[in-house]
Amino acid sequence: MIASVALFAACGGGGGGANSMSTVTFTGTAATGKALANATTSINCAQGSISVGADANGNYQATLGAVMPCMITATSGGTVLHSAAFAGGTYNVTPETDLLLSYLAAQLGTNESGLVTGFTANAQFQHALASQEDVLAAQAAVVQILQQTYGVTLSTPNFLVTPFAVGQPGVDSDLQSLLARGAIDANGEPSGSTVALMTTMGAAHPIVTAPGPSTGGTGGTGTGGTGSPGGMGGMM
Repeated sequence: MIASVALFAACGGGGGGANSMSTVTFTGTAATGKALANATTSINCAQGSISVGADANGNYQATLGAVMPCMITATSGGTVLHSAAFAGGTYNVTPETDLLLSYLAAQLGTNESGLVTGFTANAQFQHALASQEDVLAAQAAVVQILQQTYGVTLSTPNFLVTPFAVGQPGVDSDLQSLLARGAIDANGEPSGSTVALMTTMGAAHPIVTAPGPSTGGTGGTGTGGTGSPGGMGGMM
C-alpha cells in the first residue's frame, strides 16, 4: 500500500494535472484602429513560448505546447501592445487589451511592465491571469472607465476575445472612436493619462488570491474576482 501511495504521488495524483502541458491554438488581430501589419507576435506562457508574424491585416495564428496562462505581445515599429490569454482561442492585441493589462497589473500591486516580465515566476500573477472571472471583470471595468471618461460606449465590450477585421464595424470602429477622443495616442498605444487612470482605478479594486506554493501554471478558476468599479465622480 505504501508503495502504491508513493507511486500515485510521483505521477502527480491529487491535482498535479493542473500544470500539465497541452497543445493550444491562438488566433487574433493586432491593431490600433489600423492593422499592425506584419507585427511580431510573441506568446509567452507559464510554460512554453512561440513567436509568429502577423499578416498584412494584423491577423496572427499560433499553435504551441503550453501551460496557461499566456502573455501576448505584438510589436510593429515603435508600437508595442500587450494582451493575455486564459485558455486557447481568439485573443486580440489592441490598445484596449493593453489598458486591460494596466488595470489588472494595478489590481495585483504592480505595473504593466512588472506583470508582463514577472508573471512566469509569480504564482499570484498566474492565478489571476488564468482566471476567466478575474480577467473579464477587469475588462468590464475598463469598458466602464472608457465610457465615463471619454464618452465612448463601446459597440464590442468583449474586446479581448471577439474576432474582428480592420476597417469593419466593431472592435476596429471602437478603436477609431477612442483615438479621436484622445484615449489612444498617435503611436497607436494608450495615452499616458488613460494608463494612469486605469492604474488608479485598478489599485482601488485589488485582486486577493491565495495560490498554492507551486509557481507553475494554474487552473482556470480564480478567487477574489472584482466587478467593475463603482461611481467615479471623484476621478472625473
